[in-house]
Amino acid sequence: MTTATSAAKAVGEAAGKATDMVRDSVKTVIAASMVGTAIEFYDFYAYGTAAANYFPHVFFEKSNPTVALLASLLTFAIAFIARPLGSLVFGHFGDRLGRKTTLVVSLLTMGVATFLIGCLPTYEQWGVFAVALLCLCRFVQGIGLGGEWSGAALVATENAPENKRALYGSFPELGAPIGFFLSNGTYFLLEAFNDEQAMMAWGWRVPFLLSAILVIVGLVVRVHMEETPVFRMAQERNEVVKAPLVEVFRKSWKQVLQATFLVAVTYTLFYTLATWSLAWGTKTKENGGGGLGFTNQEYLLMLMISICVFALFIVLSCVYADKIGRRRVLMFSSCALVVFSLLFPFLLEGHRNFAQVLTFLCVGFALMGIAFGPIGAILPELFDANVRYSGSGIGYNLAAIVGAAFVPTIATWLSHNWGVHSVGLYLGVMAVCCLVSVATCKETKDVDFTK
Repeated sequence: MTTATSAAKAVGEAAGKATDMVRDSVKTVIAASMVGTAIEFYDFYAYGTAAANYFPHVFFEKSNPTVALLASLLTFAIAFIARPLGSLVFGHFGDRLGRKTTLVVSLLTMGVATFLIGCLPTYEQWGVFAVALLCLCRFVQGIGLGGEWSGAALVATENAPENKRALYGSFPELGAPIGFFLSNGTYFLLEAFNDEQAMMAWGWRVPFLLSAILVIVGLVVRVHMEETPVFRMAQERNEVVKAPLVEVFRKSWKQVLQATFLVAVTYTLFYTLATWSLAWGTKTKENGGGGLGFTNQEYLLMLMISICVFALFIVLSCVYADKIGRRRVLMFSSCALVVFSLLFPFLLEGHRNFAQVLTFLCVGFALMGIAFGPIGAILPELFDANVRYSGSGIGYNLAAIVGAAFVPTIATWLSHNWGVHSVGLYLGVMAVCCLVSVATCKETKDVDFTK
């Protein structure tokens, strides 16, 4: 009788474990994890483009163009400051209630705020109150974004086979070039068929309003996906903690710091390439740019070409990260970025030199892909399953403050006062910080991801 009972219990446990490890289909995992990051980068780059080109005229005084540009770029920073708060809130519920519900709420929060930005009155209509509303929408957008990436990364990696976690982790990372391409493409088409006056009057609103389509698609996918097998297993083992944030800062504060500086340089690089360089390449020196002589449409086209390089190198870096380990790939990208930071300013000199600027963008985004790709795997792998949402989310979103919040503003100020080479030094410092962080990390390729 005892033997039969033990056998039945063993069969029950095995069946339970098999049930726990039932995964969503690869298509569902790709869609559910990729769509949120695509919307994140679509929203953020739509805002970055508008902040660099339209908001200085729409929401701020026009008496001093450089001051208006700097003020506009400061509103860009608000969402980054809000993101760690969002990661604390959504991380808590993601580790307590599960990945699925939390991701649905974060996507809805982010989407509503982005849509409302497209509905705001201008400075001429409501004065300072319009700026206050812009800042409020940007803050709420940041709160929603704070819970987005880490949850998407967990949906991908917690559904992945053990030897393909970095490849699956590339799914949310690929959302970045997709969102970037969609945003750039939208502005490119708008500017192709509308003059500057029309863009100032209503054209800048269109990308924010169109984001509602992406949000609806994302909600449909996420509502129908399953909870991740790793979280279901943690529930089955009663390993879900009541206060995941306390556990993270008590046991894993070192990993939070490592995660922050692993990601920070990718943010600095991205917004140097995508936001600061757009203003530098298209604006005159009197308006805070570099006087390179490109039209906005020309520069957007070069960015769209280079973003394809970004996507390619995300996948390649993740394939190699599964083969040779995360540390080797990130060590290479950090060292290469130090060299790039010293050399790229020479490519941003001269007037309307398409070859030089396209080389700057393509090489920069290739290195961005190498540095950004393995992040989707290594950040979740630094933390235990029961605090993984909180830990990876806090690290990722602290990096948004350290590496991105003030990048366009700082880079604009540096280049305006000290020249373009000072922007290279700024990026080089962030690359060295990443290199130190990689050096202090253990290889996570073969960790037991269920624990």
